[in-house]
Amino acid sequence: DTSRKIRAVQRAKGERGERIATHVPYGYMRDPDYKKGIHLIPDPEAAPVVRRIFDMYASGIGMTKIGDILRDEQIVCPSVYMFRKTGSRVGHPDLNRPYHWSKTSIRDMLANREYRGDTVNFKTYSKSNKLKKRLKNTPENILIFPNTHEPIVDPTVFDTVQKHFEGRKRPDRFGYMDKFAGYLFCAECGKRLYLQRGKTIAPKSNSFQCGGYQSRKTDCTAHYIREVVVNELVLQDLKRVTAFARNNPDAFYELAMENGKAAAEKLASAAKKEQLRIDNRIKELDNIIRCLYEDRVVGRITPERYDTMAAGYEQEQQQLRKELDALAARMEQTNLREQEVQRFIDNAKKYIEMDELTPELLRVFIRRIEVKEKAEKRSRTCGNEITIYYTFSVSREQLDAIVQKDPA
Repeated sequence: DTSRKIRAVQRAKGERGERIATHVPYGYMRDPDYKKGIHLIPDPEAAPVVRRIFDMYASGIGMTKIGDILRDEQIVCPSVYMFRKTGSRVGHPDLNRPYHWSKTSIRDMLANREYRGDTVNFKTYSKSNKLKKRLKNTPENILIFPNTHEPIVDPTVFDTVQKHFEGRKRPDRFGYMDKFAGYLFCAECGKRLYLQRGKTIAPKSNSFQCGGYQSRKTDCTAHYIREVVVNELVLQDLKRVTAFARNNPDAFYELAMENGKAAAEKLASAAKKEQLRIDNRIKELDNIIRCLYEDRVVGRITPERYDTMAAGYEQEQQQLRKELDALAARMEQTNLREQEVQRFIDNAKKYIEMDELTPELLRVFIRRIEVKEKAEKRSRTCGNEITIYYTFSVSREQLDAIVQKDPA
C-alpha cells in the first residue's frame, strides 16, 4: 500500500512537470533558493565545458577526439567532479584517472534534452518495490516539458547534434566526422546519403551514395555524387542567398514572412479551437473523477470498481495533455518563424567571408539538402540536381522567387 501511494504521488508530480529525478546532470547545480523541490541552474564551472562539448561535436569533431582534447587539457570528468564537489559516488568515479572522459559519458551528454532547458520525466521505471533494477521506458510513456529551466546549450546547436546522430557517426582516422551527416537525403526515397571513403581513396574522390540503394531496402538508385561537388554547389548557393539577405534585409524579411502568413493564420485558428476542446474535456474528466470518489466514499461503488474506472479516465487525461503539448509545440514553431528569418539575416551579416563550407556554416544556415539522380544514369558529364532547404521555414520555390527579385 505504501509503495502504491508513493508511486501515485511521484506519477502526479511527474505529470505536472515537476522534476522527479534526484540526480543533477553534469553542468547544472541545485538552486539553493528553490524550496519546493529540485530546480536546476547552470554550474558556473561545469556549464562552459558542456557548451564546449556540444560546439565541438557540432563542428565535426568525433566523441573520441573530444575526450582526448579534454584529457590533454586536464579537465576533470563528470563522475570525479561530482565526487569532489558533493562526495557522491554516482557514476563510479575513478580517482586514479580523474581526466579520463569515456565515449559513453560524452554520448549520454550529447543526447540529454535537459541541456536545452527541458525536463524529461519517466525515462526509466521499476516493475515493483521488490525489484531495484531500473528499466528503460518506451518513448510514448516518457513525458517532456520544454523550457522549465535555463538552458546551457542553444536549442539550434542541440538539434544539430541530434541530426549528426541520425547520420553516419563514424569519424575518420583523424577523429573528424562527415560534416554532411544528417543533412544529405535522397530526393526520391528519402533515405540518407552516406559518405564513401577509404585509406586508398584520394580525398577528392570521396563520394556519397543513397542509403536505400546500399542496403537494398528500396528500389532506389545510387545517386552517386562526389563530396567536392556537393561542397561547391552548396557554397555557391549559400553565398547567393546570404548576399541578398545581407544587402536587402528589409525586402528579404518582408517576402519571407509574407510567403507563410496565410498558412500560419489558418494553423493558429485551428489550433485554438482544438485547444479549447481539449481543455473542456479535461475539466469534464476532473468532475467525473471527483464524483466517482464521492460515490466510493459513501459506498455507492466498490473500491475495485472505482480503481478501474478512475484509471481509465486518468489515462484519457494523460493522453489529452500529451495532445496539448504537441499542439503547443506546433504553435511555438509558427511563432518562431519571425525569429528564424531575423536570425538568418543577422547571421548573413555576421558570416561575410565564406572561403570554404565548414560544419559551422551548415549548422547556422542549412536545415536539409536533397540530391536527385542524374538525368542520364552513369553519365560523366550530366550532374545531379540538389535542393537546399535553409533554416527558416520557406519552400525552395518561394526562396528562389525571393532571391530572383534581387535587382543585382
